[in-house]
Amino acid sequence: MGFIDIIKEKARANKKTIVLPESMDTRTWAAAEQILKEGIANLIILASPEEVEKYGKGYDVTGATIIDPATYEKTQEYIDLFVELRKKKGLTEEEARKIALSDYAYYGCLMIKSGHADGMVSGACHSTANTLRPCLQIVKTKPGVKLVSAFFLMVVPNCEYGENGVFVFGDSGLVQDPNPEELAAIAKSSAESFELLTGAKAKVAMLSHSTKGSAKHDLVTKVTEATRIAHEQYPELTLDGELQFDAAIVPSVAASKAPGSDVAGQANVIIFPNLDAGNIGYKLVQRLAKAEAYGPVTQGIAAPVNDLSRGCSAEDIVGVVAITAVQAQAQ
Repeated sequence: MGFIDIIKEKARANKKTIVLPESMDTRTWAAAEQILKEGIANLIILASPEEVEKYGKGYDVTGATIIDPATYEKTQEYIDLFVELRKKKGLTEEEARKIALSDYAYYGCLMIKSGHADGMVSGACHSTANTLRPCLQIVKTKPGVKLVSAFFLMVVPNCEYGENGVFVFGDSGLVQDPNPEELAAIAKSSAESFELLTGAKAKVAMLSHSTKGSAKHDLVTKVTEATRIAHEQYPELTLDGELQFDAAIVPSVAASKAPGSDVAGQANVIIFPNLDAGNIGYKLVQRLAKAEAYGPVTQGIAAPVNDLSRGCSAEDIVGVVAITAVQAQAQ
């Protein structure tokens, strides 16, 4: 059984209701058909009759709840909630209605906030900002969380490293240039996400172009400071840095470059120093190592609202919905 199949099994054990707002993309309908066939989640698809006819024709989504925001009986309730949440920002009812009915991601987040759905997956044909802005405005952050960040769940075939080829790469989708304290917070959240999804102990590597002082630069100092903060604020984490990628995952390299480390050569949670490195890193592994890449999966939001790469397949959407359902079980 592949790793994503294990996630699907977890999702099936306690089915959650996930919103799919991108009814204007046939990949959404193809994914919905598979999700329902496999019994991974209960689905709400936001779609007008015209969108159902144009994009959903030919797909069997029997069992999904299809809601047209323009005519749904609870739409006014959601608009009133939207106004209440954003009244300090001067949002009027007219503006709220226009946004909610033209941008289904906002509508989906209002359903979650109202307790009528457990999570949402979007981003196949929208930017990360368009997916995450509504959830930050409406669903808000989880209590006690310092920073909302994102990770990719990487499943590398025929790989002896990580957790049998499974890794969390963070932050590979959201925070562009985290400072040391933010980088430490990303490490904490990423470790929790890894353990939730895999059931295995997280071993966190703080990546740099330097290993244990082999190079001197402000970029290295940022990572060493983040490592220090993480040890101080999250002493329960198994975490080390700064480490080069080979020292983080390859035991023979770790023995030479970072002897005595309890992470080097064993890392399964990889924390990149900035979004450039994280985005490039996950795409290199995805394309060259033929890895499955699920995400960017958000962490730190009060309910799971997850993004997709615009180059995703319907199968990718299925996987992210399964991950979102498992996250929702833990809320």
